[in-house]
Amino acid sequence: MEIWTGFIVGLFGSLHCIGMCGPIVIALPHSSEKKFSAFIGRIIYNLGRITTYTAMGFIFGLFGSGLVLYGLQQYLSIAFGVIIILYVLTPRKIKTNLADNFLFMSATKFIKEMFSKLLSKKTQASFFSFGLLNGLLPCGFVYVGIAGAVSTGNLVSGTLYMMLFGLGTFPVMFATSLFGNIVNINIKRKVNKLIPIFAVLLAFIFILRGLNLGIPYLSPKFSKSHTSQQKMMHH
Repeated sequence: MEIWTGFIVGLFGSLHCIGMCGPIVIALPHSSEKKFSAFIGRIIYNLGRITTYTAMGFIFGLFGSGLVLYGLQQYLSIAFGVIIILYVLTPRKIKTNLADNFLFMSATKFIKEMFSKLLSKKTQASFFSFGLLNGLLPCGFVYVGIAGAVSTGNLVSGTLYMMLFGLGTFPVMFATSLFGNIVNINIKRKVNKLIPIFAVLLAFIFILRGLNLGIPYLSPKFSKSHTSQQKMMHH
């Protein structure tokens, strides 16, 4: 997966995920001090989110490099693509039931409880912590970003991919934290209609990359000798 696509996934995803994260960022604690302090606090909040995403990129980029070592990267890329397509085709009712499982609900409840504690504080550290936690909230587009980080097959590339993902979410989330709900209902509806199309396009990119067809950028061909060289570098 090309690293720059992380920014596109983050930017597009922020228009969709604002429905869940919008109320959270609007509820950010307001400092009684100058407006400039609140402005800086919201930048720090977003830096917290980007830090969490970057850390995820490091972890899953490392995982992806291990897959390259064992020659499994291509198969996993195809699997990611198939999973995304299946998810798009799955009826909403089934998705809701899956999201209501005990583990998912417990994790979400814990994070929201931590949010409540941080809301009572108005320090810059609390803004950063708020952002760190926000980055851990379950989100379909974050999962797509993680899949992209894994598919880079490299620790550094995976880290950069998720950092760009976080930067892609910055404009919309920062504007929302300052001005409230900037995306009206009509725009949300239009974006929601485009989400499945965007997701399927991403899925096909994952599948094409895994098929090793020799198409520049989309499906680069990696020879066995290339894989062998990577294994030697790891050793």
